[in-house]
Amino acid sequence: MSKPGTGPTPQGTQEPEYELWEPLDPDVAGVFRDIPEDVRAYRDRARAFVQDEVRPVIAGIWDRAEYPLHLAARLGELDLLRDGVDVPGFPEQSLLAASLTTMELARGDGSVATIVGVQGGLALRSVAWCGSDAQRERWLAPLARGTELGAFALTEPTHGSDSVSLETRAETAADGGFVITGHKKWIGSGSVGHLAVVWARGDDGQVQGFLVPQDAPGYRASTIEGKVSLRAIWQAEIELDGVRVDADAKLPGANSFKDTSRVLQATRLGVAWAALGQATAVYETAVHYAKQRVQFGRPLAASQIVQARLAEMLSKLTGLQTLLMQLTQAEERGELSGPGASLGKYTATRTARDMARDARDLLGGNGILLENRAARHFADIEALHTYEGTETVQALIIGREITGLSAFA
Repeated sequence: MSKPGTGPTPQGTQEPEYELWEPLDPDVAGVFRDIPEDVRAYRDRARAFVQDEVRPVIAGIWDRAEYPLHLAARLGELDLLRDGVDVPGFPEQSLLAASLTTMELARGDGSVATIVGVQGGLALRSVAWCGSDAQRERWLAPLARGTELGAFALTEPTHGSDSVSLETRAETAADGGFVITGHKKWIGSGSVGHLAVVWARGDDGQVQGFLVPQDAPGYRASTIEGKVSLRAIWQAEIELDGVRVDADAKLPGANSFKDTSRVLQATRLGVAWAALGQATAVYETAVHYAKQRVQFGRPLAASQIVQARLAEMLSKLTGLQTLLMQLTQAEERGELSGPGASLGKYTATRTARDMARDARDLLGGNGILLENRAARHFADIEALHTYEGTETVQALIIGREITGLSAFA
């Protein structure tokens, strides 16, 4: 008789290793069938990055709440960091190419996609759209390459959804420069970057934009800890204690909250595509697991209830793909309204949230393991559902468009 622990493994007690990451390319409606080759090239490059570089490490990084700066740098090297912003010396990246890049990166991890949203969608776009020629020359290429990290400092501890009411002040100094005082919160890359695009109220009471080095005296940032979502990107709480910047730090094209909103609206559709990427990930995970997990002598996928749940998930995914492609094409024609962008974000994050819940449940106990994808995406979608305008704010924007009446307090 062999000693306990030294004999052969009893038959049937060794759980297999599940392979849950293989792309399935669900596209029942043929939404992506005829995308241009340059768009396909960006999508495929993003997918290869996810499969080869994100997949092997992300569960551990997410668990330890580390900021993967090496992955941020690789995004720049692969030209996946621009979010469609035109930068001299870089090839053109269409809105659709940027959207599918975001979708693929989010399929790998929500934090990785958020790095692009912060760096390209917000910081880089603010400089490109609102900056002077000198500011664009200084910052566009380094931000696009990922050699320097940028932040977008708008949200404040007491002003989230009502960010239009921000209280940070930028007072004109005697030498023509500015003295910035206030607090910011939930600022991605705000404690690990080089540049912060700070939104503050000027002497005229209007919201204005300023380029603030993160090593400027009086700029104090602390990384927010204890997050259960987006754990692989660091967000900061920032104190601006009389930060002095020169006159040329002001963004000449950022003189009211309308300019801020223009940048935000451009990123709202990107958030919707990120939600689609995470919805795709949890669908793939559910399908793979259902085929590989054997219970009661057969794969879960052989059960009627499981097939019905997978069919429902595919139905939701197909509807979301179709909606976002239509909205993106409208944006490329210059026809997408603010409420239309809000509808995309509202629908996408709600749908992804529902699908992630179903996928986590379908995996049973294995659904809470980070290595099995579902729980990580489930948690990250909670943040996606909130930022760039909460569900309630999006609903009020859509409702105002429907009724012609504002219900904002």
